[in-house]
Amino acid sequence: MELLGISDLWTIMPRTVFIALIPIPFLIFKYFKGKWLYLSPLVLGLLVFAIFNALSKRNSGKFEKSDKLINLFAMVFVHMQILIGLLLYFTSGKVSFTSGWMKVAQLRFFGMEHLLMMVIAAVLITIGRRKSENSTNTRLKHKKIVTFYLIGLLIILAAIPWPGLRNFGTGWY
Repeated sequence: MELLGISDLWTIMPRTVFIALIPIPFLIFKYFKGKWLYLSPLVLGLLVFAIFNALSKRNSGKFEKSDKLINLFAMVFVHMQILIGLLLYFTSGKVSFTSGWMKVAQLRFFGMEHLLMMVIAAVLITIGRRKSENSTNTRLKHKKIVTFYLIGLLIILAAIPWPGLRNFGTGWY
């Protein structure tokens, strides 16, 4: 199918979508302060959906464009969440680099542990998607998505300040 002289629109669409979505975290942060956390369940849901999609199709021998887009959107939303988190990192009162901040559990968690774990998870998810794209074997593509996305998801779940688990005075929203 040819559209506007472009024979395969899907070859340029992922890059275009990614570039178009870059300003969204900044807009969410600016206009929805306090409500930005509603993006986190969406990110977790997309990761779980991508993992289950890859698990269900790993023996089928097919890697379709829908699989590629599901993996792409999961990764893009993780990156958007990281950008919003970085904005909060520099504007939040929960991060304070005062004298002895590493001795205070809450300051250490939000100042170093949470950020580091979330960035590591995003990097692993990105590496997993890239390795999946570069694989020639379709079974191996799905296996790499499952492996890297699952490790990233587990790190994200470990880095969330769950209410009741850690006494940081944070609620769900």
